[in-house]
Amino acid sequence: MKQDALQTAVQFSIDHETPWDRHVGGVFGVHPTDPPPWNRLFGPVHDRGSVSGTIYVGGKHLTSWGEPHRADLTFSIAKTYLALLAGVAHDRGFLPDVDEPISKRVTGVGFDFGQNADITWAQMLQQTSEWEGECFGIPDQVDHYRHVNFAPAPNGKKGDLRPRNRPGTYWEYNDVRINQLSLALLHLFQRPLPEVFREAIMEPVGASQNWQWVGYDNSWVTIAGKPVQSVPGGTHWGGGLSICSEDQAKIGQMILAGGQAQGKQVISNEWIQRMRTPCPVAPNYGYLVCLNANRRVFPSVSESSFFAIGAGTSYTWIEPEKQMVVVVRWIDSAKADQFFSLVTKAID
Repeated sequence: MKQDALQTAVQFSIDHETPWDRHVGGVFGVHPTDPPPWNRLFGPVHDRGSVSGTIYVGGKHLTSWGEPHRADLTFSIAKTYLALLAGVAHDRGFLPDVDEPISKRVTGVGFDFGQNADITWAQMLQQTSEWEGECFGIPDQVDHYRHVNFAPAPNGKKGDLRPRNRPGTYWEYNDVRINQLSLALLHLFQRPLPEVFREAIMEPVGASQNWQWVGYDNSWVTIAGKPVQSVPGGTHWGGGLSICSEDQAKIGQMILAGGQAQGKQVISNEWIQRMRTPCPVAPNYGYLVCLNANRRVFPSVSESSFFAIGAGTSYTWIEPEKQMVVVVRWIDSAKADQFFSLVTKAID
C-alpha cells in the first residue's frame, strides 16, 4: 500500500464534492423530473455533511476521512439493505423460495390482483417485476422511463405512462416498486424493518447506534394490531436511512466476507452470492446491487466489483479481488471512476 497515493485519492474525493447543496433544498428527495403532484416530499430530510469515506482492506480498517461518524441520508443504498433483509427472511425460513409469488405469503398489500399476483420476490429484488399500482399514494407510473447512469437510456420521458410488460422481462429502476417490496417484507416479518435491521445486521457487524430509518408521513400500517411505519428503500420523496460511512463499511465488509462478521454468520453466503448474480435481462444488476460486467459501469475497477449506490452521490464499493471495501459519500458522480482508479493504484 502506497500511503502518499492513498492520500492523493482521498484528497481527490474531497476536491470533487457533489454539486448538491449541503443544506436541504429542492434536490433533496425529489427527482427533478417527477411530474406533479408527486414532485414533493412525503417524509423528512436533513442537511448533509462533507465528503466522507472509509476503507477496509483484508478485513482491517485502513483509513477514514471527512465526517465518518456523521449519520447522513444514504438514499438508494437502502435498497441494498432491503436485499439483505430479504436474505434474513430467507435464512429464517420466511422466504424459502425467491421464485414463489409474493401473494402466496403476503396478502392484502397490492399483490392480489392481475399480473401483480404472479410477481415473485426475485423479480422485485431484480427490479423486473412490472408491479402496477400505488404505494402510499404514489403510482408506479412516476418512475416509468426513468434513466439511471448504470443502465441504457429508456425510449420515453420519465413519468409518461407506458404499457406494462410481463413480469421478469423488462428492467426498470422504480422507487415505488421498491417501497412496495419494503411493505411486503414488513408484512412478512410482522415487525418494523428498522428493528429487524438493528437486531439481524447492525448489531452483529458491530455497527453504532447512530442511525435511523424512517418512512413517509402517510406510510403507517397496522402490523400485529399495532401501528408501524413502513420504510422506503431510499429517500425519493423523503424519509429513508441516515447512517455513517463507518457503519456502511462494516456492512460492506460483512458482505465481502460471505455474510460473516465478528466470527458469526450474519447472512448465508448462498444469499450473498444470489445478490451478486446478474439479472437475466439486466446483466449489470443483481439483487438491488449494481454489478460491473465487462467493466461497463466503472471501467477502472474489476469486473468482479459490485456496488451499492445512492443519489448525491454515495457509493459502497466491494472489491473481492483485493478484499477491499470502500465507502465514499457526497462525491461528484462524474469523478467516481477516477477516484476508484486512484484508490486501486494506492492499494496495488
